[in-house]
Amino acid sequence: MAEQTEIQRDLQALTAELRQLEVEYTMFFSGRLPRPPWETRSRVEAIIKKWDRSRIDSAADRFRFNTLQSRFYTFADLWDRGMRAREEGRPGPFSPRTPAERPAADRPDADRVVTVVSFSDPRKEMDKLQMLYESLMDARREAGEKVVPFHKFADLVKEQVKQLRAQGNPEVAFRVAVKDGQVSLTARGLKGMPE
Repeated sequence: MAEQTEIQRDLQALTAELRQLEVEYTMFFSGRLPRPPWETRSRVEAIIKKWDRSRIDSAADRFRFNTLQSRFYTFADLWDRGMRAREEGRPGPFSPRTPAERPAADRPDADRVVTVVSFSDPRKEMDKLQMLYESLMDARREAGEKVVPFHKFADLVKEQVKQLRAQGNPEVAFRVAVKDGQVSLTARGLKGMPE
């Protein structure tokens, strides 16, 4: 196997850091992190600035870098708008769709959808699995229900995905909802999506 060049190592790191940054911002805007992920964002920006000013000889590496750079700047704009809206006390891109729903969502006994996550293979999507688990357990704690060990939860999700994929669903969506003070986790196959 050929030795990776410096740009290829940095692009691999940039891909991982950008994915981590997306997860951390999602957790911040959902209230699970107390402050924005400035450290992770600084690491991503440092890699982007380094290679934005440098020459990249390989067309494939240049294309991959440009794609990641564009993705970062698109997300950064969205995150900045969300932060600005939050600071100004107005609804932003991460606010609930309708203002009428907001007061009801503040009540612990209100009917609401807590989170929706889709999987094609949970073993390869551990960040999503962890996020779904944390949302479910937070909702169960609020409702006074017992917390389930992660390994049991992961086995349940894997089994549901396996069963629904066997029925011809390339992706499976899991929804955590609270209705009448009871927490539910439901799985539904997403038909017609590309495999």
